[in-house]
Amino acid sequence: MGDGTGVRGLAAEVVGALREEGMTVAFCESLTAGLAAAAVAGVPGASSVLRGGLVTYATDLKTTLAGVDGRVIAEHGVISGHCATAMAGGARDTCLADWGVALTGVAGPDPQDGHPVGEVWIGIAAPTGDRWAVRAGGGRLVGDRDAIRSRAVVVALEELLAAVRGGTLPRGGGPENTGDGAH
Repeated sequence: MGDGTGVRGLAAEVVGALREEGMTVAFCESLTAGLAAAAVAGVPGASSVLRGGLVTYATDLKTTLAGVDGRVIAEHGVISGHCATAMAGGARDTCLADWGVALTGVAGPDPQDGHPVGEVWIGIAAPTGDRWAVRAGGGRLVGDRDAIRSRAVVVALEELLAAVRGGTLPRGGGPENTGDGAH
């Protein structure tokens, strides 16, 4: 599903599943800078499910826009499951959505703060209040900057689709317990 057609089809599935459930979604994106929200917005009828999104490319915006506690960033860094779940919760709450999805990580070309290129965390905040994070690709996404960002969007949409269709259980690939009641 890494090609453009696959992303469009996956985004359409997400919109359909959310519409069937009568639910909405909001995104908080760092490394993808709005690509996930744009993929969903590209689907006809997306306005019935897409509440909005936050682009928190700069670290300080994770705190000011998404409400991530500065202690989370100080203790775990922005490239962590803890930060991803906080970002997802912040997007859900700020945009008054049922679901929140966050993407944070390193697209390259260089490692960041001791994290390798391709380390990407997807955070999910469910309507139940449950939150979890999955390390995309089971550890590391491979490819150039564009490929990593595109693949991160696919993984985020797959995780959201699985959660909406199957409840609030993470699909796998490295869920991280964030210590805040999350999975």
